[in-house]
Amino acid sequence: MADRSPPVLLEACVVLGASRDKLCEVSQAINTNGSPDRLLLEPEVLHVLAPPFVGRSPADGAAVRSRGRRRRSFLRRKREQPPSAVATSPQACGSEDLSVPKDIDLMALPQLCFPGGLRVTNEQKDEQFHFLVFTDVFGNKTHGVVMQCYRPILEGMTVLKSLKFPRLFSAYSFCVISKYPYFTALKDCLSCLSITLRSCLLSDMEARVKEFATKLALVPIPPPGQLHLMFTLCPLTIVLPAREDKDHPTIDLDLHLPFFCFRPEQLLQGLSCLLQERRVVLFSADWARLTLVAESLLLFLQPLSWQQPYVPVLARSMLDFVMAPTAFLMGCHLSHFKEVATETDDLVLINIDNGSVSTSCSETLDLPEIPAAAADCFTQRCRTLQIHFDLHQCPHASCTGVSEQRAKRRAWQHDLNLDIQRITLELMVNVFRDVSSHLNYEHRVFNSEEFLKSRQPSEQLFYKQVLETHIFHLFLKDRLNKKIDDFARLEHSTRSEMQRMKAVVEVLRRPTVQEIQARRKSSSMGTRVSTRRGISLPDLGDDHTTGFKRNPTLTGIIASDHGGTSKPRSSRNVWKRPSVSPYIFSLPPGVLAPGNPPEPATLFKLPDFPASLSFNSIQSYYRELIRLLGKAIFSVQNENPALLARFYYLRGFISTLCWRRLDALGDFQNLYRTDTAIFPTQLVTRLVDSLHREERQQADRQPELKRFILKVRTENEKPSAQPDDRVKKFKLPQKRLHQEEFVRCVQECGIVKDVATIHRLFDALTDDTPISVPGQPKQVVPELFRVFYTLWKATEAEAQDYNLPPEVIDHLDNSECVYKVSLCVKTSLGVGKIAMTQKRLILLTVGPQGFLEITKFRDIQEVKIASASFLLLRIPSLHIKTCGSVKVFEANLKTETELWNLVVREMWAGRNMAHQHKDPQYMTEALTNVLLMDAVTGCLQTPRSISAASKLAYFDQIKHEVPMMVPKMTSETLKHKINPSQDLAEPQTVRALLYTPGQLTSCDSKSEMNPKLWVALAGGKVVVFDAASWSMQQYCIQVGASELSMSCNKQLTEHRHEVTGLTLDPRDQHNSQRAHSCSCDGTILLWDTASLKVKRQLHLSCDRLCSIQVHDGTLWCRCGDCVVELKKSGTPQRRVSLADDVQSMSSSFSSFIIIPERGQLWTGCADSGELCLWHTDNPRRPRKRIPLPGGSGVTCMMRVKDQIWAGCRGRSGSQGQSGGQLLVMDAESHTVVKELQAHSDSIQTLCSAEDRYVLSGSASRDGKIAIWKVE
Repeated sequence: MADRSPPVLLEACVVLGASRDKLCEVSQAINTNGSPDRLLLEPEVLHVLAPPFVGRSPADGAAVRSRGRRRRSFLRRKREQPPSAVATSPQACGSEDLSVPKDIDLMALPQLCFPGGLRVTNEQKDEQFHFLVFTDVFGNKTHGVVMQCYRPILEGMTVLKSLKFPRLFSAYSFCVISKYPYFTALKDCLSCLSITLRSCLLSDMEARVKEFATKLALVPIPPPGQLHLMFTLCPLTIVLPAREDKDHPTIDLDLHLPFFCFRPEQLLQGLSCLLQERRVVLFSADWARLTLVAESLLLFLQPLSWQQPYVPVLARSMLDFVMAPTAFLMGCHLSHFKEVATETDDLVLINIDNGSVSTSCSETLDLPEIPAAAADCFTQRCRTLQIHFDLHQCPHASCTGVSEQRAKRRAWQHDLNLDIQRITLELMVNVFRDVSSHLNYEHRVFNSEEFLKSRQPSEQLFYKQVLETHIFHLFLKDRLNKKIDDFARLEHSTRSEMQRMKAVVEVLRRPTVQEIQARRKSSSMGTRVSTRRGISLPDLGDDHTTGFKRNPTLTGIIASDHGGTSKPRSSRNVWKRPSVSPYIFSLPPGVLAPGNPPEPATLFKLPDFPASLSFNSIQSYYRELIRLLGKAIFSVQNENPALLARFYYLRGFISTLCWRRLDALGDFQNLYRTDTAIFPTQLVTRLVDSLHREERQQADRQPELKRFILKVRTENEKPSAQPDDRVKKFKLPQKRLHQEEFVRCVQECGIVKDVATIHRLFDALTDDTPISVPGQPKQVVPELFRVFYTLWKATEAEAQDYNLPPEVIDHLDNSECVYKVSLCVKTSLGVGKIAMTQKRLILLTVGPQGFLEITKFRDIQEVKIASASFLLLRIPSLHIKTCGSVKVFEANLKTETELWNLVVREMWAGRNMAHQHKDPQYMTEALTNVLLMDAVTGCLQTPRSISAASKLAYFDQIKHEVPMMVPKMTSETLKHKINPSQDLAEPQTVRALLYTPGQLTSCDSKSEMNPKLWVALAGGKVVVFDAASWSMQQYCIQVGASELSMSCNKQLTEHRHEVTGLTLDPRDQHNSQRAHSCSCDGTILLWDTASLKVKRQLHLSCDRLCSIQVHDGTLWCRCGDCVVELKKSGTPQRRVSLADDVQSMSSSFSSFIIIPERGQLWTGCADSGELCLWHTDNPRRPRKRIPLPGGSGVTCMMRVKDQIWAGCRGRSGSQGQSGGQLLVMDAESHTVVKELQAHSDSIQTLCSAEDRYVLSGSASRDGKIAIWKVE
């Protein structure tokens, strides 16, 4: 929310028209010459009314005088000058005596308020409205609503009344200007003003307008959320809708108006021109339509934001604006259509009145169109819209009053606007869905060339134009910043499982068997559906149901329209390189879903405006508003935190207007605790800076308020972190690459992320490179990198185009992909091509059989190169021996023999590692190594190419260095391993684990109901896994930055130091109303979880309070070298200290466990290879010491059922590196029952999953999470 200016409805109210002297001259001229039909007058600014309209209290008088002069009426200042001086001075509106909002250009305003000119007529005309948008050089918008009404020009002119002049009328414009786009609300306000003006004299007009403006200046803007404000301006009740959140624009207009003016095809043409940043001019005979349609079109582009010049209304004198060479969006009167089209080239002309789209060079539009698949989906969706209120109202009872009619119309319009926003958002998602697949977030690179290659040929010109625009550049910034907006949520929620996996895991781009089947079936059915069809959403009507079929064999959008037969909606040819998964999606609840609409808005009615607008009356109005807000706060105190936060915001702002600064700070402090998303930082900063000495002294006597003020000042003094706005397009290197530069280039082009793998690739490519200068590090020449990259991408493209025979597909799993195919060779099973998937080797035979399985990698017993006799020659051949088979497979691969030997051995070793360690990522890494080997041999083509490629055979090498076999006990207990750092360049330390067994949100989505595993990594990153499938969710949470998948709007700031512990009472774990937290300074707070209020505060004197636990209502605290039990009063009851002989080796306890029913306390130290068992009744010395086999220290412990699980550091190996050992002890016999070889680095944290599994997380050298079965 923009909090630089006070968030009130009115910025200024300007009255414009012809001067009185000019009207007198006109009257005399008409009396002499006759008809006034073609008489145009020069409009002038008559009044400028801007807040504040009332004086401040005497205590603030000096401050006011120092900030600026009081605003006054422009008309009053003008009367002090001779009429001729006012009329001729162009600087009249900009003198220092008149304080007007800086964003309002009074010089251009008369032309915009009378875009067709100010005319004198001989008949009274009805009021007319039109809308304005002013944009400054920084892109900030100010909005205006203009009402024109006609008044007799001789009214009040007593000198001329005696003359028999014809009755003439002149137009006056009343322009209400606001920072916020409340077009409908401000039009309603002006409609109310028009009733007042009809019955008042011209001499009283200024007073009436000032009274009107003063009332609007009392109306605050609602903060983002579901709280709308309502006020009465006789005779109408007007509603100010709040925007959905701070990233959404305020919408207070009818978004369905363009659907009345254009067919969906023409709408798509207009949107396509805007996406390509063309020079677009709108035309209409109705000035009001120009801005409303232009605003709607720009809203349809969300989340893409138009940044080019934007002038929706051009006056007659501004037509030369359309000669601007840059892209723009402007609006002209329809009478200028031919003139603009003739004088200017390369314009897109959109006629709102007849719904046509053309260019200034042709009556048709010959520009690239939005991709057909997305366009067809949009067109189908548009047909479901119910855009006629009268049809909607047919089955309902008639309204008996204006207020009821307006309320029903408003509710209908709100729902319709949401439907239109869903449709247009879906269009943007379908157009730009695959952009994220070509982004490198770490290096902020967009691979535009690869993205264009992935488009259909007919779409490439459109995307080529869009990719060069500023609007797309800003869109890329948001995607690279991982902004979580509606686009990101919808794009993520409609992904297939394969797309989700590719988004979070480094998956090599190969079509699965399932995708090949879908491609072939679509073609054989004759549908020829485009593989780039837009992902479908359900029918947006509440009373109509669109049936969706999730069919894994089709790639098109299939929807049964209102119960009809499902059929494909396209007849386009199948393209061989699909980038979207062959799935049909219905939108899950929770993301703009029609079945799960946003929470209903709450209407808060402002008090009636005071009859007198004096200073005291306005203060009484504010006091009444504060009273009503206090009543509302009390009513939702424990029920609706989101609504409570918005009431705090409003009351704090109104208190600021009343100069009740301390009360305002108290409300903003409560707001900060409740919802930081709408916290007005700059407003509060200015409020703190404006405190008087007495107020500062009073605030210092309130500790919480004092701490809040200090926090505001501290945050304000911090240098603001500038977001990284770089967007780079991927380019191949032009100079030699050192190892560090090589790593960056490989990561940027998306080949592989893992740094260790890239280092091995660097060694392979520089294996045969001569060193130009002795002692200098090796380098990769740019030509070699280009050949390698081209070969890698060509291999990917070939794999996309490769179609397996049907008889082969029938024998493969749906998830299998073909990664490598040999030339046609002679084998012991016949002649054919050897193909490799991630699971097996197969032979694609030449004969009718077509498919023979050679072996699965898990069944291989031996791989070697042997010699086969051919005539008098000995030819090397590949021999593969399989378990359970007597025959050895032999293949005469000729020059490929050595490469295939490396490939098969690497896959075999990777498969064994994955099986032994229950970690499927090993198989993915082996596949990456194999494909890198293939690319290296292809680009080097030297006698040493095989030797260079062998440097990438990582798993085949380490199987001789690291034991492949995992101990039997470890293998039986270990269920699975997952890698939370799989989308990162290097492994990260797992700091903490949290398992949540149930549903966290109110959504009905099945994925949301699954249990979750929350993983905190080093660097503040949080990753969430679906604990049902152990698959990573798409969006991570970057604590303290913008990568948020779940908004964290509540902050509890009562702790003054680092928070080190948080716990619930295990007796009431699922229904607890109380929680304890502790900080390193010894502070312990007891919280009420419903209200998030501190119920009690304790303090424990210690060097550092590390953690707390609650057992049987008693607090146990770990304080470094001791464990302390606290009484309910907070005083220590028992203290367990390190034993004397342990103190020399260890400085602190690393963890402890309480077993209250047995009176046992278990403690462990990071530097001691034993566990100490204490009796809680005798804490002086350990009751028993349990030596730990093979361990050098305990890092963490937890109790699961009747077992104690202890994570250990492990003893250092020959290279000084310590592994992670997990010990399971029986709590009754005090013996170690299991010794598990968990990780290759020390264990950092343990977590229990419903006592069925124990999860262990390790330090960065391993960085993985092991899932263990509990017996």
